[in-house]
Order: sequence, then C-alpha cells, then structure tokens
Amino acid sequence: MARADTDNYLELFLNDIPLMDVRAPVEYQRGSFPNSCNAPLMNDDERHRVGICYKAKGQQQAIELGHQLVAGDIKAERIAAWKRFTLQHPDGYLYCFRGGLRSRLTQQWLRDAGIDYPLVTGGYKALRRFLIDQLEDLVQRTEFRILSGRTGTGKTRVLHRLPNPVDLEALANHRGSSFGRQVTPQPSQIDFENALAVAMLKASHQHGGPLYLEDESRLIGRCALPEAFRERMATAQLMILERPLAQRIAIIREDYVETMLAQYRDRDGQQAGWANFEDYLLSALDRIRKRLGGERHQQLRKTMETALQQQQAYGDPSGHDAWIEALLTDYYDPMYDYQLSQKEGRVVVRGSADDLVAWSRG
Repeated sequence: MARADTDNYLELFLNDIPLMDVRAPVEYQRGSFPNSCNAPLMNDDERHRVGICYKAKGQQQAIELGHQLVAGDIKAERIAAWKRFTLQHPDGYLYCFRGGLRSRLTQQWLRDAGIDYPLVTGGYKALRRFLIDQLEDLVQRTEFRILSGRTGTGKTRVLHRLPNPVDLEALANHRGSSFGRQVTPQPSQIDFENALAVAMLKASHQHGGPLYLEDESRLIGRCALPEAFRERMATAQLMILERPLAQRIAIIREDYVETMLAQYRDRDGQQAGWANFEDYLLSALDRIRKRLGGERHQQLRKTMETALQQQQAYGDPSGHDAWIEALLTDYYDPMYDYQLSQKEGRVVVRGSADDLVAWSRG
C-alpha cells in the first residue's frame, strides 16, 4: 500500500526521516535540511534556461522545454538516482521548492518506473517556514543555561555530559575562535539555522528541561546566531567551568595541534596534510596580529614556527606548549576576565567539570 504525502513536518525532523530534495544544486547549496540529499530533476543550467523561457513565453512552453532538456539518457539517469534513494530509504519523502510541479513530476516518473513515493506537502518553503516559527517559539519558552569558562577548559567536552545539550560549535562546524576553523567547510547560514532549529526541537520534545549551551559570541566562524537566540543567551544563568592552567594547555594542544594534524593528514595525505596544518596554525595566529600587537605577534610566531619544526622533525608536539601558555595568559585570559566581570550577576555555579555536572543533575 502506497504511503500518503505528508505535512507532518515535526515528525520528519524529530525522527530524522530521509528527504530527497529534487531542486537544482544551486538551490540546495543555498539552504537545505539535515538528512536531506540532493537528487535534482534539473541541473543548474537546465533550470536557468527553463526560468528564462517561463518569463518570456509562459508556464506551458517552459514545461515543454523542461521535458526536452530532461529526456532520453538524462531522464533515465535521474530516475535511476531517485530509485536508488527510494530503495535505500523506503521510509523517506521527496520535495521541491513549493511541493508543486517538480516534485509532482518526479513522483509521476517514479510511479511510471513502478515506485510509489510520497512527497512533502508545501516543499522546502513550508519546511523552512516551520523551522523558523518553531525556533522563534522555542527561544521564548525554553530555559537556557550557559556553560562558560576560560579558553582551554574543555567546555565542549563537559557540555556533552550535561542533561540536555545543544552543541552550537558542532552545528556551525567551527570552534568559535581564530583557531576554530575545521578541516571541512562550515554550513551555509540557512543550513546552520535549520540545523539549530532541529536540534532545539529534539531537545524540547525528546529530553525537556533546561537547555545547556556553550557560551558563544554572535558569530561562530561565519555562522551567525539568530538575534533573538543570542539575546536569550545574554540573560541566561551562567555556569563557570574552572581548570588548572596545565590542563588547559594540554587540552588546547590536543584539540588544535594533535587532532587537527591527524585530520589534515587523513584528508590530504602526509606531506600535503602537514603543509595545510602548518598554514592553519600560522594563519590563525596572523588573524589576531592587530589585537596582539606587532612585537608580541612576532614573538609568538617565532615560538610557533620553532614548535612546528620540532614536531615535523621528531613528532614531538610539546614545543607548542610555550606559545599556547603565552596566548592563554597574556591574551585570552585577560579578555575573558573582563567579559566575565560584566556578567557576574548571572553566575549561579563555579567549579570543576564534575561539580558542574553534579549541579546540573541536582
């Protein structure tokens, strides 16, 4: 028995239902959803030509041109891709921009190939509107608790030990500082907002209770927190994570040196991976040159270059501890301490990771 089309957007997102997006690649890249896969009816050039025809000659001639462009082997390849998706994801749905012509045509061509596959009523536009509205509502009625602490205290590690976390840095694919760039690119702004809304929905419906977030500025890399979301964070209770300096240095070295090198080498191979890792560290330091001041920046850069040479020659990353310690104590800590002094009235608990986890569950 064929499954019906759906407008139960909440169920789609809460249950990570696979979605086949038949919009053109350029539309998909501009914004899509978690668990969606692009399997376009038309490629970017075909869509562009049909759009020009639509404006000049109307809908019917545009439809006819579309059928001419997507025909024969091209049509067979597109249908084959859709069939693979439906076989891999028998519980999924397909959609286009508004749930109109393109999704109905895809549905019909699949039906002609012997497969009944349902679509999302309203398409991308309705799904996007649903997430925008849900995020606005959840921001207003959810209690936020913010995990703060100096750089290197391992806030993200602790966040995932708390009862109901949403990891903003994971959603943005960026650690939120000059050194925060990851090996893979960040999502588009719309993709980030959609993923944030889905994470909030899951936190609300599957867990409940206060929402735990890591303290972030408005921008996480190039992904911007929605204004209402950021405003709620700015008034929420603060939990301050404390950790000795030696442990913070070790965490920074592990996250930004050892792990990043391994990831670059996994992606690019030994030699290219090393070169790209070296560029990542040096360019991250260069991005804060003005804030460090010229002389201090040059000293730290020489220390970092020496540490990189030692690491490359002997595989020993311990030389990085010198610039990490200097950057923490002379740059990040004073900046954090000043910012925290503006928020003292919001602090509800301070302590170790175990202290904060115990308080959150108390």
